[in-house]
Amino acid sequence: MSHFWRIIQISKIFQQIIWKRSIKMSVKETTHRQYRQTLIFGLIMIIEELFPQEKLKIQYSILDGVYCELENSPLSSREVSQIDERLHEWVDTKPQILSCEEEDGFFHTKVNQTFVKSLYPALRPTGALYPYTLIYYHPGFILHFSNSEYPCELPNFVPPEKLAATFLESQRWVENLHLDQVEDINQNILDGKTMELISLAEALHEKKISLIADRILSQIKNLRIILISGPSSSGKTTFAQRLSTQLCVNGIRPNALSLDDYFLDREHTPRDQDGQYDFEALEALDLPLLNQHVSALIRGEEIECPIFDFVEGRRKNEGKRMKLANDEILIMEGIHALNPRLLPSLVRSHLFKIYISALFQPNIDAHNRISTTDVRQIRRIVRDDKYRGINSEKTLNQWPSVRRGEINNIFPYQEEADVMFNSSLLYELNALKAYAEPLLITITTDHPYHATAAHLLRLLHHFQTMDVGKVPFNSILREFIGGGIY
Repeated sequence: MSHFWRIIQISKIFQQIIWKRSIKMSVKETTHRQYRQTLIFGLIMIIEELFPQEKLKIQYSILDGVYCELENSPLSSREVSQIDERLHEWVDTKPQILSCEEEDGFFHTKVNQTFVKSLYPALRPTGALYPYTLIYYHPGFILHFSNSEYPCELPNFVPPEKLAATFLESQRWVENLHLDQVEDINQNILDGKTMELISLAEALHEKKISLIADRILSQIKNLRIILISGPSSSGKTTFAQRLSTQLCVNGIRPNALSLDDYFLDREHTPRDQDGQYDFEALEALDLPLLNQHVSALIRGEEIECPIFDFVEGRRKNEGKRMKLANDEILIMEGIHALNPRLLPSLVRSHLFKIYISALFQPNIDAHNRISTTDVRQIRRIVRDDKYRGINSEKTLNQWPSVRRGEINNIFPYQEEADVMFNSSLLYELNALKAYAEPLLITITTDHPYHATAAHLLRLLHHFQTMDVGKVPFNSILREFIGGGIY
């Protein structure tokens, strides 16, 4: 068997823990993260052994893996293969790894004779690992994992060039500002430079949105529809509003069509593997009617757009009249917006596709990155409690389903985008801390996702709380903490 597919036998006790709340082949997200963290411990050891003068930097997540590089030197493909071989040898030794949670917000882990601080502990017992491999990705490499839905399968890796470029641009930006670690952000807040942090982050957003609007203007002769997609809590609603403002500045009038209004009546909604309504499936939308209406709008015809009543689970008897003027462009936002099967009959040159996600860049240190998934989950917990009457317990219960929807319906199509927008803000976890901590503390130890809540609290521990009074009213952050103009 190829060493890429080597799986170390899981002990019976630990296996029972894994499968207790499983869905088919899935495992708990916390378990899966510990598997990934265990491999990172080994990677740190191997880099110290092979490159004693270098320091490993774990930069950011990318698909089902993390991008890593050395601090001062690019790696060759031969060197990455050497690291990969040594990592598998290290795992085969079943090393003794002991993790202990301390009050500083880290797990202090002893790996062989070295102590490492981390946001996650190692797996217990050591050795319960799933497939993994290293992939050369100049100037570093990607430590490629399985995902929690199919932990025993290593997915194919197709280089996400656009996503990687967006990550790299954001990373270099914070490095150039000397704000690439959380302690840099905290120190600026303690030094009374909160407004400077806010201004920098918001100015970058405004510049990027303005550039997207300019690019749309340059192609306006062919374009008829702007499609916006992104995972949960990425800030799609506020982004769409701010983009609309910039389009108006460029003399383009946006007109919004909601994909949510094209849901099928509840009884016709497809069901998932557990027999529950699958509202995140593409087939939950009335695709024939949607395509008919969009084609009519592009031809300049008037339509009666449906209005979906989410309480009743069906369309209202009367819709709303809508027509697209010559100087208007249609904006459609939703999780399926980048899926080619959404509007298959339309000419691609008529569509401008935008992918948005919160690709948080400052990391705690060289070995401890901050997951973009964690950032979005904290955003959602705060927003759900404030605006949707959903407490943190229910939000945590819903999150695995949300993640499955993203894996199936959003991430596979992100490279379809013409442009990508990073909605993260340098200061956002400092701002969200005061809102999120009281909600997470309510999660009791017997809750099935207590480990997730505990992890998010440990993460927030590293951030200095800041006053949000100066956050602009059009900021994407206002979509979650309130007080916005949209």
